[in-house]
Amino acid sequence: MIEIVKKRFGLLGRNISYSFSKGYFTEKFSNENFEGCTYENFDIQEITAFPEIIRDNLELKGLSVTIPYKETVISFLDKLSKKAKKIGAVNTIKVSKKGKLKGYNTDYFGFKKSLKPLLNKSHQRALILGTGGASKGVAFALDELKISYTFVSREAKENAISYEAINALTFENYQIIINSTPVGTSPNIDAFPLIPYEYFTEKHIAYDLIYNPEETQFLKKAKERGAKTKNGLDMLIFQAEKAWEIWNK
Repeated sequence: MIEIVKKRFGLLGRNISYSFSKGYFTEKFSNENFEGCTYENFDIQEITAFPEIIRDNLELKGLSVTIPYKETVISFLDKLSKKAKKIGAVNTIKVSKKGKLKGYNTDYFGFKKSLKPLLNKSHQRALILGTGGASKGVAFALDELKISYTFVSREAKENAISYEAINALTFENYQIIINSTPVGTSPNIDAFPLIPYEYFTEKHIAYDLIYNPEETQFLKKAKERGAKTKNGLDMLIFQAEKAWEIWNK
């Protein structure tokens, strides 16, 4: 009788019952006959509960990390990949045979791969709405694509403008608008980032990292003005497959 080796994977986050990852990997394991592989949610209210998860789940081989722990988890890891260190955010953790934890960022990879087909030569500059962990992977991908960017925050800071500062001229200067905030995600599907949508044109790309709902108010309002729109589903699939590759190498 062949012994099936158990391999456990999971998602670390807060209030993650809605999450894409568990359904995606559970289906993947079933469809691709990865017997013995399981994927579960580790829903914690504070990052300080993380070491307990590692201690109590010795069969864990890898974790995905989502909001709000992409930055705070770093202090609990033994090592970071070069890119994760540069980005300053982690969304994938590999557990070694000796139980050491190494952090990676596959968000930037997924975002870059999903944005690339939409680009043309006129897409030179991007506005990134939000300054959290997700925005860091986006910024790194834009750097690799040689697209300059500016962050947008509730208050103007050294490296970010405020939402109130966005006007017609901003939309002339920035052809890609990326929502990296959770505003508009289910169940708060009527919410949207407070920007002047009337300045979107057919020359713009509106990209939302949110995938649930499929079309957020942000995307809907941009599309009404002729903008090319994209949600975060492909990004999630690409980053998940990259994570799977890392866990198995």
